[in-house]
Amino acid sequence: MLTVPQEIYDAIVAHARKDHPDEACGIVAGPEGSDRPERFVPMTNAERSPTFYRLDPDEQFKVWKEMGNRDEEAVIIYHSHTSTEAHPSRTDITYANEPNAHYVLVSTRDTDKLGDFQFRSFRIVDGEVAEEPVTVV
Repeated sequence: MLTVPQEIYDAIVAHARKDHPDEACGIVAGPEGSDRPERFVPMTNAERSPTFYRLDPDEQFKVWKEMGNRDEEAVIIYHSHTSTEAHPSRTDITYANEPNAHYVLVSTRDTDKLGDFQFRSFRIVDGEVAEEPVTVV
C-alpha cells in the first residue's frame, strides 16, 4: 500500500496537468528503507512527448547522487499518461528497474475532473505488475 501526503499527491497531479499534452515525470524521495515519500522532485521528460517519457539523464544522475548523499531513495517514480488510463504500458514495465519503488501513474486524458482512477500506484518487479491501494493523508 502507498501512503502519500496530500501535498505530494497534489504536486504530482499539478505537474502532470501542467506538462499536458506531454507526459510529465519525476520522483518522490524518502529516507532509505522507510517507504515514506517526503521530498517531491519534478523532473524533465527528455522526450517531450505525449506518448513516452524518459528522465533527463543528466538530471537523473544529479538527483540520484543527491539522494545518495542524503541517505534517500526513490520511494515513488511517477509519470502521466495523456490519452490512456493510468496503467503501466509494456514500455513502462520494461523500464521499471527500482524494485522497492511505487510506480505512480496519473491520467490527464480527462482534464475536467479528477477521479480515483486517474491516480494509481503499482509495484513492478521482474516484469510483474501489481496494483496497490493508495491512501492520501
